[in-house]
This record gives sequence, structure tokens and C-alpha cells, in this order.
Amino acid sequence: MSSADQLYTPIPTAWVGPLRISGNTLNEEVAVPLATYETPLWPSVGRGASISRMVDEGIVVTLTGERMTRSTLFQAPNAQVALDAARVLEARFDELAAVVSRQSRFAKLIEVHPEIVGNMLFTRFAFTTGDASGHNMVTAAAESLMAEILSWDLGLSYGSISGNYCSDKKATAVNGILGRGKSCVAEITLPREIVVNRLRSTPEKIVELVVQKNLVGSTIAGALRSANAHYANMLLAVYLATGQDAANIVEGSQGITYAEVRGDDLYFSCTLPHLIVGTVGNGKHLPHVGEALERMGCAGQDEPGADARRLAAITAATVLCGELSLIAAQTNPGELMATHVAIERRGNTRVKYEEAAAAAEEA
Repeated sequence: MSSADQLYTPIPTAWVGPLRISGNTLNEEVAVPLATYETPLWPSVGRGASISRMVDEGIVVTLTGERMTRSTLFQAPNAQVALDAARVLEARFDELAAVVSRQSRFAKLIEVHPEIVGNMLFTRFAFTTGDASGHNMVTAAAESLMAEILSWDLGLSYGSISGNYCSDKKATAVNGILGRGKSCVAEITLPREIVVNRLRSTPEKIVELVVQKNLVGSTIAGALRSANAHYANMLLAVYLATGQDAANIVEGSQGITYAEVRGDDLYFSCTLPHLIVGTVGNGKHLPHVGEALERMGCAGQDEPGADARRLAAITAATVLCGELSLIAAQTNPGELMATHVAIERRGNTRVKYEEAAAAAEEA
């Protein structure tokens, strides 16, 4: 496709916030861009953002880990050969890490996790990738590793550069167990009066609904390491506005909402174990993306990886804002539908978007 054939699809975008965020990546107030056709998302996240500014610490985001993975597939004559090879890979880890360091300036091998099925050897390589989300970086690194391993004459042959044990853009258990992308926990503690006056609910009602809807409801639905109301809504809006691979909301939206009544207060948290975000790479060259990242303070930090970690923390805090607002709304009969009807079913589309954006700014 030539440049003349490229088309761009405009998506309505509103800046929401600012959100007050603290934790181990940033401590300040930051506005966030949300690109979406679902206009009620703006005032909903905006309500959560305004509430974050009512408590001293705001939303506390703790980044607990980061890695990008690629799983390769080798063929062996039988399981014993595959097992012997797997033990060699683990024993010669330093050699494999050196291969990656020679191949890439930014990728660093941090783990090799083998799995054997029949005569097949799956190797899940985990890397740090700096400020890039790292899809292409880890694929290139994995290709170099496969070539090195095949040169060792372990009885293996090439199967595939990706064996689906990564696991990329699929809802799986392995990402939550072993990690993929940025792992974040976002938390907020709200006094009862804020819950009553701003969320029109109570700590007890919100905790009860988190248990009954998110935990029990998700379990009977067969959710896979996931118990939340709508993480995907906020993730997609942030991903589109900041040039991310939007398909990564498949695994990114797997996460757990948890809440407790603490004395008179509400403790509310969102755990997102695999956020796939980056601040350099494909998509970040677009002018509106670069401007958004710069405005969010996610461009140009000296420490490698700091921009991407900051973006992950802001994204996790945004998810909490939308999740808290929706859960609170659903504790009240009719509130959710009334909001959607009021915002989405007006005749003038341009006015609808402008009013929704204004509501987000006022929240």
C-alpha cells in the first residue's frame, strides 16, 4: 500500500482529569486522553478523576513487574530429548542472555521457562524492553536465540518462532501467572462522605456489588483470571489515544477488582497484571500521539523505561476511575441506563460529543 492509499479514521477524543496519582512511578496530577465513540465514558472516568483529587494520596499505583515475552517452539524426537535440551537451556542461561545483548541495545533476557508437551519443547523467553512495548524486539531476540540453540546440536529442530505460550492477544492464564507487559495495582481509600455525596452510594453497597457481580458473576461466566466490570473500555480509549496496539486489550483487560469496608472508609483496588504499553515504536510517530505522550509527561525522561512505566501507571489509574464510577452507578437502579440515554441519544452528534467532553472536564 502506498502512502496515497493510507486512510485515517478519526475517533472522538477528550482529555479527562486531571487524576491525582502517587506511587512508585509518579506523584502528581495528570490529565489523560480517551479516544472512544462511547461518550458516557468521558464523564464516568471524569467523576473518578475528580474523586481522586479529594484525597491526599489520590490513586496509589504500584508497578510490581515488567517484561515482554515470546515463546518459541522446538521439535524433538521424543520427550526425553526435549527434557535434556530444556535442562541445557536453563544451565546455559548466561550464554543466551549474552546472545540477546549482542543482538539488541534495549532487550535484556531475564527468564527462560520451558514446557514439554509430547515431543515438543516450548520455551517462553521473558525480556525487559525499555520504553517499547517490545513485540518486534522480542521476536527478533527470539530468532537469534533459536539460531543459537539449534547450533548446539541438542537434537532439536525448528518448530515456530511463536508457539502461543507467550501469550499475545489471547485470554490465557499464563500471562497472569508468569507476567507479560507491565503489572500494576491501583488503589484508593475514600471516606464515607465522598462515597455518599459524589458516588451516590455507600462503601457497603459497592463492596457487596464487587463481590456479587465481579467475583461471583465472573466465576459463573467462566472468566479466566479476570473479575472486573469493564477494564477494556478504559484500556481501549487510552490505547487508541496513545498509539498502542489496540488488540492487546484482550489480555490487558484480564484483571481483578477488589474492595473492602475499612472502618467508615471504602478501600477500592484494580489489579492489572499485563498492561502492554510503550512510548516508542510503531504508532508513536503520529503527531497526535506524540503530542499526547508529551502532555502526559511520558516522553523524554532520561532513565530507560521510565516513560513506559509512567504511562502504565497512568493507564492503571484511569482504569480505576472508570471502574469505580461504573460500579457505584450500578448500585442504583436505573442510573446506568439513564446516563447512557441522556448522553448518547441526542439528535445532534457533534453537540453530543462536545457536551460529553465538557462534562468530563467539569467532573
